[in-house]
Formats: sequence, structure tokens, C-alpha cells
Amino acid sequence: MGRLFGTDGVRGLANADLSPQLALSIAEAAAHVLAERDRTHPPRAIVGRDPRASGEMLEAAVVAGLASAGADVLRVDVLPTPGVAYLVAETRADLGVMLSASHNPMPDNGIKLFAAGGHKLPDEVEDQIEALVSGAGGSWQRPTGAAIGRVHDLIDGPEAYVSHLVAATPHRLDGLRVVVDCANGAASLIAPEAYEQAGAEVVAISAEPDGLNINDNCGSTHMDALRAAVVEHGAHLGIAHDGDADRCLAVTAEGDVVDGDQIMGILAIAMRDAGTLTDNTLVATVMSNLGLKLAMADAGINFVETKVGDRYVLEELRGRGLALGGEQSGHIVLPAYATTGDGILTALQLMSRIAETGKPLSQLASVVRRLPQVLINVRVGDRAAAADAPSVRDAAKAVEAELGGTGRVLLRPSGTEPLVRVMVEASTEAIAQESAERIADAVRAASPAL
Repeated sequence: MGRLFGTDGVRGLANADLSPQLALSIAEAAAHVLAERDRTHPPRAIVGRDPRASGEMLEAAVVAGLASAGADVLRVDVLPTPGVAYLVAETRADLGVMLSASHNPMPDNGIKLFAAGGHKLPDEVEDQIEALVSGAGGSWQRPTGAAIGRVHDLIDGPEAYVSHLVAATPHRLDGLRVVVDCANGAASLIAPEAYEQAGAEVVAISAEPDGLNINDNCGSTHMDALRAAVVEHGAHLGIAHDGDADRCLAVTAEGDVVDGDQIMGILAIAMRDAGTLTDNTLVATVMSNLGLKLAMADAGINFVETKVGDRYVLEELRGRGLALGGEQSGHIVLPAYATTGDGILTALQLMSRIAETGKPLSQLASVVRRLPQVLINVRVGDRAAAADAPSVRDAAKAVEAELGGTGRVLLRPSGTEPLVRVMVEASTEAIAQESAERIADAVRAASPAL
């Protein structure tokens, strides 16, 4: 089989690509790879899910797989992904399993795994689990009798997670009115409760999950309803989450979208002012807008770039002991409080800055002036060869020379599809579009000969 794990766990069409049988095998293998064996008591696993209908079926399979490997299971039912990660660390569990396809539509689902401490898995550990699932990693004797794992519900898990979020909020939110779009997902109960406990007046929309409506024309990938609701309710801001609430985007009082780059800029300056921005450094991926990098330079904040993917941001943060990083999509990590991206935590930090300064979100976000960005995906036969073709590299270098310090070019083959991604940022939309098309034409011309 091809590689089972993608950039964020295992994902696919529920009950087709991602069957209960596969879910059981993954859970069983994960227990063998991640659980400590030198304890006097059985290993422990935390299992949570978002509210999509297939999660009930897959949860049953995962719980069975874990218990059959001798792990005791604590179910937390519907909870955001970062809540599961937090509880893995808080309960000193050996591993965690989250059933969610994040912002994907309802028919999809996924399995996200966490190691002890609530950390995402490195590639080599995922490879060990895959080997066991495929049968290439050997076999084992399943426990019987009293050695079989037991299953319990962690009733106070969500309450503990909310308390953690509120305690991490630097300033009370009294006087702020916020509209939160919960994407009919895992944030539907948790997010409004956390914001209210922190002092905000909350209007919740898309907070009635029925198992089928998660991410359905709502949440961080469909923000028109939130923009309208913020204006209608005269709110100070809006917050948009995705299905498992590990990301956060925002909306100003005027209804304008504030993306992850702008949120990172706001939080970086707030943490700089508070003296909590370790090494005065922000970590972001190469997909972040050049406007963020320029804004950080103006603010005297160092800017470190990583490859695309929140796992690379996490590796940089952990490896260097840094305090803030994230992606333009709204996956933002604050290692002092979370081991993974946490959309509710991010929103609380953002609203805290508004409450602290008394400034509207639009003014705070204006520190990052987003340059127009054009992305063109060019379908090719050999993505690596096309991206490295001399004529393509020459075209990219010519555009870079023309843009100088007023823009940039990012040319990279897709990691999963037969595409070369051409991204150009420039001072105007017209320049960005023309420049990107020129490079894309070079990719198209080079591809047939490769």
C-alpha cells in the first residue's frame, strides 16, 4: 500500500478508504508502538472525536483496537483536537487518538495520533505504526483475561480543558461582544463556554452539530455567514473555527477577514511587549505573506521560515524553545499552553490583546499589510523535474529580479499531486498575476519535454 499517514494523520472517505477494520488496526499498532511497557499498570489512551456521524463508528473500532492491545481507554466523546492533546499530557496518558477530518466535508474522517505529552508523531514513529498495520513489522500475542484493556468515560475532561484555556487568558474579556462560528463541529459547546467564562458576550452560530452538517457552508473555510453576523449583532469581532477547532481565523467589526498571518503578527507584538516572545522570534511557513515578514522586521522581531505544514513549525518551536509559530490558515501554536495548534486558545489570546489595548481588531491587524498573492497550480507529468527545469528556474529568477524587495516568488512541487505550485506576491494584484502567469507558462512549456 502507499504511505498511510499524510501531513496530519490518516484521512479518507469514512467506511471506504478509512474503514473500521483499518481504524482498529491503526489503534492496535499505535498502542504497541507508543505505549510504555515497563509500568506496573496497563498503558492508558485518551480517545476523542468531532461530531461527524462516522466518528461514532470509528471510535468504537479504535477503542476496541486499543483495548485488544492491553491499553486502558479514557473516552472524552466530542472534543477539539487540542483538547485531546491537552488531556493526554494532563492525565499522563501514553497516547491519544482524535477522530476528525478537520476542515474536510462530512463524508471524510481521519485519525490523528498523539504520543505521551500530547505531541504529534515524527515520521519515523508513523513508519513503525504503518509497518505493523501492513504486517511488515512482525506480530504479537494479544492479551487475554485480566490483561485486556478496560474502557471508561472521562466525564470531567471537557471541563478541565475549558478551565485550562481560561486560565491561560492574560486579560479578562469583559465588554467584548464576539460572534463565534463553530463550524457545527467540536467547538460547538467548548468555544462559547470558554469565551463566556473569560468575560465575553458570546453569539454562537453554526453550533448545532447533527453529525452531517460539520463544515457545511460554515466555519473557517466559509466565512460569509460570520461576516454578516458580526455586522448584524454589532460585535467587536468574529471568530471562525474549523471542524476540530485547531485553527482560528477572525473578522473585524466591519466584516473584514483577518487571516492567520495577521493574527500571528498581533500576538507576536503582544508577546514582545509582555516579554514572553522567546528570542524575540516568530516561526511561520514559506506560505506566509511577505507582508508578515516585513511587519515583523519593522517591529524588531526575528522571523524564521519553515517548510509548509504545521509539523515543521512545531519541530522548529520545540527544537529552539520558541514561543510562537503558525500558518496563514490559522493553525497557531503557543507552546507555553499547548502542544499543537489550538484555535480556541488563539482566539482567547487575540481577544485578550483587544481588551488590553482598547484598540479595535482592524487597527491591530493593520500592522500586517498583506501583499497581493497569486497562486497557480500547474498540472505536469513529473512535478520534481518540471520545477527544476532550467527554463523554469530562469523565469522565476527573472521575476524575482524585477520584483526586488517589493515581492517574492515561491516555486515548489506538490507533495501529493502531479502539480507545480507557482506563488507570486507583489505590490499590486496585476503585477502578481502577470508574474505568476509568466512562470506558469514556463512550467507548461517545459513539462511536455520532460
